[in-house]
Amino acid sequence: MKKNVLKITAVLGLTTVLLNSCGPKENTPLVYFPDMYFPVAYDPLMKAQDAYSDHENEIPAFVKNSGATGLAPVEGSVSQNKDGVFEESLLPKNVDEYNAGYEASKKLTVSPLNPANAAKDIERGKILFDHTCAACHGTGGDGQGPIVQSGAFSGVPNYADREITVGSVHYVLTNGRNAMGSYAGQLNAGDRWRVALYVMSAFKKGAAAPAAATAAAPATTETTTETKK
Repeated sequence: MKKNVLKITAVLGLTTVLLNSCGPKENTPLVYFPDMYFPVAYDPLMKAQDAYSDHENEIPAFVKNSGATGLAPVEGSVSQNKDGVFEESLLPKNVDEYNAGYEASKKLTVSPLNPANAAKDIERGKILFDHTCAACHGTGGDGQGPIVQSGAFSGVPNYADREITVGSVHYVLTNGRNAMGSYAGQLNAGDRWRVALYVMSAFKKGAAAPAAATAAAPATTETTTETKK
């Protein structure tokens, strides 16, 4: 009898605890690290405020910038876009936009990079190609890189058999094509042009050499580029 009473008491006690744990939280406990529960998403162009209180951000660097969290680059720092190549167009939103941009890119036969640095640009383009592209495209541009030869991937074209220009190569590097994804996250704008220049120089003999940027992209080109003056 005594054992039954203990069992019943234990069951009732456990039930009480479970029911209370699922009940309303009118008196919630103190949160010691509120950012873990209430993450603050800062807009770099707006004044930063805590999401869980009226306390304003008083970090001196932000106060000097009218509360905005997007600060100017440190004086003397190197710009990420040191080539002065600006790409203002948005990524294609559908197949029609992509195809239109690709066809327009074929008309682009010169890069916006400084033609005086063509030799150095092509040299760097080769290094980047060997590190980034040769695994599939092969060091000879024949589409027989080690990944293809292993049988893990197929259908990589031979550059010699393709109708391409420096503009279309850059477009594909930026936006991807077929099974190839975009490499805009791996290569900055200037380096994508360098890889494109190397591809044309090494695998499309007789292609037009880099010319001045003023003769670069036609008005219909989807990928808008300009040089820093």
